[in-house]
Formats: sequence, C-alpha cells, structure tokens
Amino acid sequence: MRVQSLMEKLLFLLLLLPGVLLADHPSLWQRQDQQLQQQLDTLIKQQNLSRAVARGNLALVVVDLTDSENPAVASVNGDKMIYAASLPKIAILLGAFVQMERGKLVADPALWSDMTRMIRHSGNQAATRVLERVGREELLQILQSPRYRLYDISRNGGLWVGKDYARAGAYKRDPLKNLSHAATVMQVARFYYLLDTDRLVGPELSRQMKQIMSDPAISHKFVKGLKSVPDLVMYRKSGTWKNYHADSALVEAGEYKYIIVGLAKSEQGGEWLEKLALPLHHLIVGN
Repeated sequence: MRVQSLMEKLLFLLLLLPGVLLADHPSLWQRQDQQLQQQLDTLIKQQNLSRAVARGNLALVVVDLTDSENPAVASVNGDKMIYAASLPKIAILLGAFVQMERGKLVADPALWSDMTRMIRHSGNQAATRVLERVGREELLQILQSPRYRLYDISRNGGLWVGKDYARAGAYKRDPLKNLSHAATVMQVARFYYLLDTDRLVGPELSRQMKQIMSDPAISHKFVKGLKSVPDLVMYRKSGTWKNYHADSALVEAGEYKYIIVGLAKSEQGGEWLEKLALPLHHLIVGN
C-alpha cells in the first residue's frame, strides 16, 4: 500500500510540471507519412531542387498539425546540421521563458521589448541583451536538457546558440559540427510542435511566446511566399547571413495547421524558400 501511495504521489507531481509528459504526443521522427513524403519529393523535383537536396544544400520539413495528436511529417535532410543565422534566436526566446517559469527572470518592459525586437525584427543587439539575461551556459543547458533535447547528439544535434549576435567570437561551438548558430529542420519543427501543445512552457507563457512570434516585420521568404493566402496566422522566425538562408513558421489557415522549416546554403536560398512556401501550403490545405 505504501509503494502504491508513493507512486500515486509521484505521478501527481509529474502532472504538475509543464512540458514533462512528452509521451502525451508522438515523436515527430515516428510520424513520417508516406503520402506526404511522396508529395514533398515531387514538389522538390518540380522546383528543380533535387540537386540542392542531394548535395546537402537544402533541408526541408513540413508537419501537418491539423490533428496535433496525430501529426504527419515529411522531410529531406531532416537531421542535417546547417548554419542557421538568426533562426536560433527562437532558442534564446525559449531560454527567457524557461527562466521566467523558474522565477529567475522577470518580464519587465525592457525584456519584453527586446524579445519582441529580437524575433519580429531579428535585432542582433536585442538578442544579445536577452541572451545575457538568460545566461549563455544556462541556455545551452536548457537546450540539451532531458526536458527538451532540442540539441541532441543522438539526433545529430539541433538548435544551438554558441555566440552572441555581435562581432565577438563564438564562446562555445556545437560539439558535432563546430557551428556557432545552427539548427536541424526536424528540431526546429519540434520547437514549434512543443510550443503549440504547451510543452515548452505552461499555457499562459506559451500564449505570450506566440504573441511575440506573431506579426513578423520582415516580409521575405515564407512570409512573402504566402502573402496571397487570406486570413493566415503565422508564428515565425527567419535568418539570413551571406549565402545561408533559413525560415520557419507555425501556420494556422482556417481549420488547418502546419509547420514548415527550411534551411538553405545558396545565393538563391531565399528565393527557394519563397517559391516553396505556397506549394508547401497546398500540400496541407489542398488547392
């Protein structure tokens, strides 16, 4: 009886911890959908991007989240680590909200302003100030923690921030690819999936994170590609540095919901992502 009572208490405590019960939702790696994959492969051929995929210069993932408990996933180069420029600022945002959840950080007006500018306008100085308040090592611990595993060596890495968004050099490059700001499309998709299902932080903090990630101020790549779609709600972060182009979004379109993430290494990478956005949208909602 004592053992049973103890187990019941432990289960109750686990239920109180936001983001712990990850088993409530399936792993995206286990939800590869054959039909969606075939459609994605066909789209890549139609866009003349097969060679870029084969050379590792383009990574894509699309996740149909219309039924969040039964997502459908298709990807190319899903676990390939690529330099992601400003896209990993979403990791800094997560770090700030985790520290708020822990009671170690207060969302004062200055922090809220910096987080908003960091995401919507991709402000580098704002990102560095938020990172300083979160703590550089603390953020890397959060990303690699058992709770999140957004950087997971067994999955070929993922989201990494090992450098301020400033001229200073990297303070800790990722252990697999020696990159300063990096991502895999699957781990970025996981970020959005966990956000949308209130498993990054609790429901109220998740709502606040989404508020910051809404209304993107930079109209290029996915935003530009989807501008013709009416009544679209998008939570988004992109990144650009030289010939590296990244974009990511959680999109709500009427009764449909999906995630798209793209990482490209090419001078034409931004154009690739823009041209892919609407066809990817149609894979989920139809024509």
